[in-house]
Formats: sequence, C-alpha cells, structure tokens
Amino acid sequence: MKSTIAKVGVGFLLGATLVGGIATAATNSSPSLKACVDNRTQALYLSKDGTCSKARTLVDLSAGGLDAKSIAAAVTPSVVSIQVSTSTGSGNGSGSIYKTSATSSYIITNNHVVESAATSGKITVELLNGDLIDAKIVGRDANYDLAVIQVQRGNLPVITIGDSSKVSVGDPVVAIGSPLGLASTVTSGIVSALNRPVTTGSVGAESYVDAIQTDAAINPGNSGGALLDAQGRIIGVNSAIATLSSGGTAGSIGLGFSIPINEAKRVIDEIIATGKSTRPVLGVNLDATYTGVGAKILKLVPGEGAEKAGIPAGSVIRSIDGVKTNDQVSAIVRIRSYAPGAVVTVLVDLPTGGQKSFKVTLGSTPSS
Repeated sequence: MKSTIAKVGVGFLLGATLVGGIATAATNSSPSLKACVDNRTQALYLSKDGTCSKARTLVDLSAGGLDAKSIAAAVTPSVVSIQVSTSTGSGNGSGSIYKTSATSSYIITNNHVVESAATSGKITVELLNGDLIDAKIVGRDANYDLAVIQVQRGNLPVITIGDSSKVSVGDPVVAIGSPLGLASTVTSGIVSALNRPVTTGSVGAESYVDAIQTDAAINPGNSGGALLDAQGRIIGVNSAIATLSSGGTAGSIGLGFSIPINEAKRVIDEIIATGKSTRPVLGVNLDATYTGVGAKILKLVPGEGAEKAGIPAGSVIRSIDGVKTNDQVSAIVRIRSYAPGAVVTVLVDLPTGGQKSFKVTLGSTPSS
C-alpha cells in the first residue's frame, strides 16, 4: 500500500510526500530489547540475537528506561489544546507553553494549525484545568510550519527545552497532544530515524522539515504538540504523519515526524522578538527537471554564498556537511536546518567532471 505524509491538525489534513525510504521502526522499548542502526541510512532494525553486521551499530532500546507516567505528570500542564474556528470551518491542534510573564504567555504550534485564522476567525486555547482563553497570532512561518500565538494569561507552566542535536536513533520518546480533540493524550515510542527529509503542504506553499521520525502514536490533532525525551524535555514539535492512501486511513501507522527543537527555536525566538522570521539560503536556483541523484544547480544568485564560494552552475550537490543529498528536496531541507550565516561544506559533482568541496556561508532572506 502506498503511504503519504499528512499534516496532523484536524480540519487541516494535507497531502504531501516523504522523501527517501522509510526506516523499519522497532516497537516500544522493553527489557533487553536491542536493535541495529544502519550506519549509512540510519534506519533501525530489531536484533533477534543481540548482534549486528559490520554495517550496523547495536543499540539498547531499554537503556535509560522511560517513565512515561512521571513525564506525563510533569509536562502535561505545559501542553495545551488549540481550537480554531473560521467562517469556512473549524479544526483543532496542540501547542506547548514556551515563554511566560506575569501577564501573558507565548505558545508554539504548527503554522497549519492556525493559518486559517490569520486574517479572520477565532483561536481558543484550552489549558489542562479546562480554562478557555482567546489567543492571537504573533507570527507564522509556513516554510518551517511553525507559529507562535499569545494568550493574556501569565505565570503558566513553561515546557523545558531539550537539545535535539543529542538525540539518537533508538532513544525513548513521549508525545503529548490533543489527537482528535482528546486533550492531554500521552503516547510513547522511540526515535526511528533522524534527518528525515519531509515536505508537506500544497504546491507553492510547501513546508520543508529535517524531521525526527518516531513510532510514538501521532494522530490528527497532535500537530504542534510536544515530542519529549526521557527527561521530559521537548526535542521536537510534532508536525506530520505518514498515512496509507488506499482505504482513506488518516490515523497513526507508526510513522510520525517532528520538527527538531533546535531548528524550531531559532524561528520561534525571531517571531517572538520581531513578529517575523528568516531562513538561510545557499544562493542557487535548483533544476526541478533533474532526475539524477543529487540536486542540480540551474543558476547562481549573484552576490550570494554559492557564487562567492566559486561553485559553478551546472554542478550537482551530492552532500552538505557530509549528509547525502539524494534530490532537490533533501538539499533544501538540509540547508534550512541551519541558521543564516552558518558555514557549510558542499560537495558537488562538477559539470566538467570530478568532485570538489566548497565552503559556503549561507545568506539570509525573510521567511513566510
């Protein structure tokens, strides 16, 4: 059966594409459960005898344990349910309390949860105690599928920020959100893969995510909710799920995708500070008709990083900082995982033959 990617806010389900193969995910952690991580693809495979081939690394899924009950008790008050109503319909999603003062609080969620109310409509936040509070949009970024909303209620419990760069395949995780409108739902699983290039949305309005893949059950309405590590720290913003296109299935099939919090935090902080955000640019236009392996540069943007670094037009990008780019989308996703001003190493196949690495300083452009 064919699988597709869908954003997971009820009333906002959109078709999309998963780029690259699907990792074989293990089931929830249990004592002495071991798995093998493919050193090249980062896919996860269960190990029946506790050993792996030379091309794979053994990981212990039970190491460290996961106290989902304690995590839920500590973190659930920091995760809210979001209801959106407009003249054309309604939907719901989730959010996490990111920052608070004596009088107001900022909540992070997905852009696709609140975008329908950007010009008109009503956004309501429901706290754990059942209180309903009107919210307003502070800013949105469709490129990263992130948004910040604000409520006039202070001293709310703020979620603890983790470090997504320290996440490994096989780590236990907990997802908290409001699937199908069922507030404060808690599910658990593991990290199935990292750096999974995922794009969601309609043509011309795509969101590109360098995603954390998890088998923790994520369903419609979980969008904007928290993916937590074993210490209850947010490591990702739940954004999309893979669904089986045949039969119309729209629920969890064990393939959920979250925006890494390190990537999200830069965008969120910019929105809170200015109401807007930026994204990095390599300074190239890619050839959408290219069907080979890699991302082919159609032309260079004058004055931007790629031109300054000396990359010739017609080159094919094969990797960025050692991470393979199999196609155009994976190249875009990889670049957008950095901050503007970052210096990256770009390996290309030269149009004249051979390969060469270039150090490129990423530029900056307003995001939307």
